[in-house]
Amino acid sequence: MSRLFLTMKNLEDKIIDFLEGRKKGKRKFSDIQKGLGLTEEDTTTLSMCISQMEKDGFLFLDGNHQYQTRKQAGIVQGKISISLSNQGYLDLEDDTTILINEDNQRGAMHGDIVLVKCSKDKKTGEVIRVLKRSKEHLLATYYAKGNSFHLVLDDEKLQGKPLKVIENPNIQLVDGLKVITTIKEYDRPLTVIVEKEIGHKDDPGVDILSILYEYDIDPEFPQEVIDEANAIPTSVQEEELKGRIDLRNEMIITIDGDESKDFDDAVSVVKNEDGSYLLKVSIADVSHYVKEGSPLDIEARKRGTSTYVTDRVVPMLPHILSNGICSLNPKVDRLTITCEMVVSKDGEIIDSKIYPSVMCSCERMTYNNVNKILDGDKELNEKYKHLGTLLFDLADCADAIRRTRVKKGAIEFASSEAEITVDADGVPIDVEPVKRGHGERIIEDLMIAANVTVASFLKWQNIPCIYRVHEKPMAKKIQQFIGVSEAMGHKLIVGKNELYPTEIQSYLDNIKDSPEYPVLSKMLLRCMQKAKYDNTCIGHFGLAENEYLHFTSPIRRYPDLIVHRMLRKYSFEMCMDEEERKTDEGKCKEYAESSSQRERASQDAEYACDDMKKAEYMQSHIGEVFDGMITSIQSFGFYVALENTIEGLVRIKDLQDDYYVFDSYRNQLVGEATGRRYTLGTKVKVEVVSANKEARCVDFTLVK
Repeated sequence: MSRLFLTMKNLEDKIIDFLEGRKKGKRKFSDIQKGLGLTEEDTTTLSMCISQMEKDGFLFLDGNHQYQTRKQAGIVQGKISISLSNQGYLDLEDDTTILINEDNQRGAMHGDIVLVKCSKDKKTGEVIRVLKRSKEHLLATYYAKGNSFHLVLDDEKLQGKPLKVIENPNIQLVDGLKVITTIKEYDRPLTVIVEKEIGHKDDPGVDILSILYEYDIDPEFPQEVIDEANAIPTSVQEEELKGRIDLRNEMIITIDGDESKDFDDAVSVVKNEDGSYLLKVSIADVSHYVKEGSPLDIEARKRGTSTYVTDRVVPMLPHILSNGICSLNPKVDRLTITCEMVVSKDGEIIDSKIYPSVMCSCERMTYNNVNKILDGDKELNEKYKHLGTLLFDLADCADAIRRTRVKKGAIEFASSEAEITVDADGVPIDVEPVKRGHGERIIEDLMIAANVTVASFLKWQNIPCIYRVHEKPMAKKIQQFIGVSEAMGHKLIVGKNELYPTEIQSYLDNIKDSPEYPVLSKMLLRCMQKAKYDNTCIGHFGLAENEYLHFTSPIRRYPDLIVHRMLRKYSFEMCMDEEERKTDEGKCKEYAESSSQRERASQDAEYACDDMKKAEYMQSHIGEVFDGMITSIQSFGFYVALENTIEGLVRIKDLQDDYYVFDSYRNQLVGEATGRRYTLGTKVKVEVVSANKEARCVDFTLVK
């Protein structure tokens, strides 16, 4: 037997294939050894492999010494969700859901990755093993109780359950003190040790800080990371220019939000005589400063991304880098990697090259100013006349690229993003929808073009990297949406055997002027798969691209940093070592998985902060009346979105004029006596009756 055959991964696959082709009674260790043609000298290797597969939950041994695969044993893997009523759910990839009662959860917590033994009908199951814990830390608050203090976990799902607390003698207890605890024992009683004081729950900023810690987002960097960042020169050194194309004399600018401090990307364009464009997208060369395996790199991988919450940023890299030498600040030299593209007048990328460069941004432009200049603001046009036609040429180039993207079927959903303004103490004073102008769309289109170009280059050069992938939506979810949409008078037509992005975008274009558009767009977005990172290029459905990755934000996204690192290693430095390539492919797979997880945590923290601040904002509007639209209907009531994006619940028990029944097929509430119907997209007038900052929710009642 070949030694190559006995690599662990190869052997694992062979064992699974062998067992799934064997009947009961013929799956013993000796059967596997004989069936795979292994000799006596291979016994130790086989035994080690099977033991590891049992440990990892891929093989199971029954009472008759017969091995079973997960499929044969009726065992599935997934992330468990646990409701406030302690009912567990496991959603499978085929869109079925397994119910897991509290007694069958075996100490699993919400968000854990678990193995579940399913019933024969696959409707219920029990947890047999927790593979990965979603939480190692829990937030809690001390409350005075007589002459002592009582620790209450912030997670409502865990309140009321047996809890053992190991106190920290270095923390002085006061009523309302918030702390971080570390879980020492997950089984009953849940045992935690108090690790760190966050601050009093009513102190300014502690609310946001608590949410960050809830999602394992640490605002502070380890000292060794700070030390390494501080040791990096704050200006470009002469010896660092070797091998770089000099773009310092070219007209290159950055365009970002008014409050931005870190500038990843800079752009320039020249319009050719034939109507084509020479477009250059230059991205901060963070990989030059953050070396693989360094404390900076390890911490960046751990964080995965920068997190942008209501009143602060928790950066992936220390501010001295993210706002300093790695940021393309105006009037200073910066090291970059440039994606140079020739764009036809029709918006097609007809030629490209990627190279290390050095540049000097001549202006730091903001979206607001760019929008005003493009709209003809005389004062700003005069102020920036030294830029010539650059902004207008960038707009023309980006618009051409967008037209091509739209023809290919790139999907654009209605935005429900909110801009929350807070005062110096973090108290929300205004909430309004985010407005996107021409300037924002220019940068979006140019960055997508660069991302597509680099992805195509890396794929066809077979260079290991991390792609941004977006799979097609599940057919079952689309069919359910079609039913709801048709009930509202809008037909989504899709092919029998295949779903194309053009069909989705055509539908959205057709309903864009209807009052139901925001609701249907949001529902359709929820039908989509979540975009994620992967080391395999499987395409991006939402953008209608066969190749796509993230190249343009290495200051704030770890996958972009890895893309730069792989470009340098295999394209600029021409590494030809096949073993290195295989090793990097494995690393990229790990990086993609961890980056996807940290991205979700970051997004969840951002959503939680928004929901909390929206609820806090509405606390000062109790009793006020607003116009809104029904955006979601459940058996217990319906959610109404206001024009400022804030959503609240109208409970069915508060609808006093009739007894309402939930029609799940048509997604509506119907009054039995009056026949009155509440459907998606219905405009209603509501009064704010309550707002709970801690629970992050708002309650409305209807105003007749």
